[in-house]
Amino acid sequence: MSGEVDRFQHGAALAMLLGDWSAGDGPLYRKLADAVARAVDDGSLVAGERLPAERELSRVLAVSRATVVAAYEDLRGRGVVDRRQGSGTRVNGRRRIPRSDGRVRGGQGTAIVQRLIDGPGRLISLGCAADAGVPEVAEALRAVADHDITELLRDAGYHPRGLPALREAVAHHYTTQGLPTSPEQVLVTTGAHQALVLLAEVYLRGASAVAVEVPSWAPCLDIFRQHGVRLVPVGLDDEGVDVHALAEALTGTTPALLYVMPTFHNPTGRLMSAARRRQVAELAARHGVAVVEDHAYAGHSLTVDETALPAPLAAYAPESGEVLTVESLKGIWAGLRVGWVRGPAGIIERCARRKAMADLGSPLIEQAVAARLVPRLAELSRARCVVQRRQLAELEHLLRQRLPEWTWTTPDGGSSLWVRLPGGHSADVYAQLALRHGVEVVPGSTMDPTGQHDGYFRIPFVRPLEELAELVSRLASAWTELVRHGPHEDLPLRPVV
Repeated sequence: MSGEVDRFQHGAALAMLLGDWSAGDGPLYRKLADAVARAVDDGSLVAGERLPAERELSRVLAVSRATVVAAYEDLRGRGVVDRRQGSGTRVNGRRRIPRSDGRVRGGQGTAIVQRLIDGPGRLISLGCAADAGVPEVAEALRAVADHDITELLRDAGYHPRGLPALREAVAHHYTTQGLPTSPEQVLVTTGAHQALVLLAEVYLRGASAVAVEVPSWAPCLDIFRQHGVRLVPVGLDDEGVDVHALAEALTGTTPALLYVMPTFHNPTGRLMSAARRRQVAELAARHGVAVVEDHAYAGHSLTVDETALPAPLAAYAPESGEVLTVESLKGIWAGLRVGWVRGPAGIIERCARRKAMADLGSPLIEQAVAARLVPRLAELSRARCVVQRRQLAELEHLLRQRLPEWTWTTPDGGSSLWVRLPGGHSADVYAQLALRHGVEVVPGSTMDPTGQHDGYFRIPFVRPLEELAELVSRLASAWTELVRHGPHEDLPLRPVV
């Protein structure tokens, strides 16, 4: 049987697909059966697909095995699945293949993206680590309306490479950081996510592997998975990606790309040292591997003075190295969907052609706003970090007070804590109980395919202080239920005759 129809044998993958399946009234086994049936009806589960074994799914969903058995029997009675001894439980191959309904599918990270589309509802979602926009965005917008709009309207409006003023501002931004850059080396994108998509299209045609840090952010990994490549995991140490493990990975295979987050890594918040950046750049160049450095959280310093931050990894690369630097204005406001990629002019041109085919260029008014903000990035980041340090301190205080057995390392930067559950508890199981207490947890299994971080999950702290208190209260209630009572017992009522 192909991997396509066996992709949900592991309960964690199916749990992510089902999302908040336990919400609402009624017995759990019926709600579980309904959620699986919906996934089949909308095409998320395909004909012939094997579902997890009863014991495996009950473990991950934190319910009794009898609940899963009852749900599977309910599905069999509806004709949704077939159950055969030795073959397991599979989606009925005779069911009509539905048309796509446009829902986001793919790897485990796509459930996080789908939550952005659906909206959080009653949940506090830990899938998103973005704060409200800064007031300076409004100031820049007014300045564009007062001073720039007339000149912009004289333009035809198509700039696939990006508004020249913004490309110049980004080039100056990197030059002042010790990475000399010209506007020809900059492509403006609709957020950093599009930059990664374009780079994947350029580098992964016919490729077999991408080397990635583990853990790493699941939606980014899914961009690579969609090209059918194998992810080669490389672990971290206190200075960032483990250079010895990286050397071993690059010696054993020749990946098309190495994907790293050197400045406040997501989800650990670690800062890669300058010495480590040089080692990584030189090692990748020696093996002929291009590096994509993602600076999604570059402006989120918590324990390090912004002026003491190392230059981008590209600044340490030898002439033979190929490093692409991806960044955005997410730290200013995620709603300002402006990002960019900086790299060799030839690669930037190839990415620009693909962007032109996708959207003919990002909206110019947003880029004009960004052009006014990029020169102020350091100033705006310092102001925002003052607020984020208070938020981090409050979250750590609440966790020590309510959940003293949980452990974490205070991050160098970023917007989240990377928390480890004690006693070998699975974050996949805890995530299911947390859902029933109104919190969507993204477990470590989605960020590390090796299984080494199954007991971890990420808690973003960039939210109002009163919401942090409610969040920790819900997390503590879910933890108490897991420790005291374990999986939920939920059996269908059967008459006794």
